[in-house]
Amino acid sequence: MTAFYLYLNAVVYLLLAGWCTFAPARTATALGYTTLSRSGQTEYLTIYGGLQLGLAFLFAWLAWSQQMRTGLVLALALYLPIVLYRSVSLLRWWPVESTTLLLAATEWLMLAAALWLWWQGRAS
Repeated sequence: MTAFYLYLNAVVYLLLAGWCTFAPARTATALGYTTLSRSGQTEYLTIYGGLQLGLAFLFAWLAWSQQMRTGLVLALALYLPIVLYRSVSLLRWWPVESTTLLLAATEWLMLAAALWLWWQGRAS
């Protein structure tokens, strides 16, 4: 079950990296970025494309190499602060784009799944 979760993370990040890499203007607009300077475009592509591709690799590697506990630690280390920051920012700047809400729901589900898998592993 944990391997499936880690591979799912890898696929999600791979798809997001591809979407941001091959359609950066479309994804930036869908996420609420109205304008980006050339430096902003470089930063957007690097973080939304490159970093997400790196995360896809990490999650896939940890699942493939059977490093389940490390994979869950990675997921928790990512999703806990992301969910915290996303929740605060949604409360502060509501209303937001529907794509942002979809990403928030995905992050909350991924965090809940990581927590559940973590506690399942500790019980056994």
